[in-house]
Amino acid sequence: MNGIAKLLMIIGGVIFAIGFLSQFVKIGKLPGDIIIKKENFTFYFPIVTSILISVILTVVLYLFRK
Repeated sequence: MNGIAKLLMIIGGVIFAIGFLSQFVKIGKLPGDIIIKKENFTFYFPIVTSILISVILTVVLYLFRK
């Protein structure tokens, strides 16, 4: 199996695992996420959650490269 196919399978497995675990673990609505509630409108921007996921994925991919 060449390197690109192996990398795609690993990325797919990671995305699958994150999707599966997100059903049981609620990582959204952390302190720092932006929530604006009006009468009939709610805006939610998960900035801290996005940063946290980015850091975790960076560490995981860094470990796979070694």
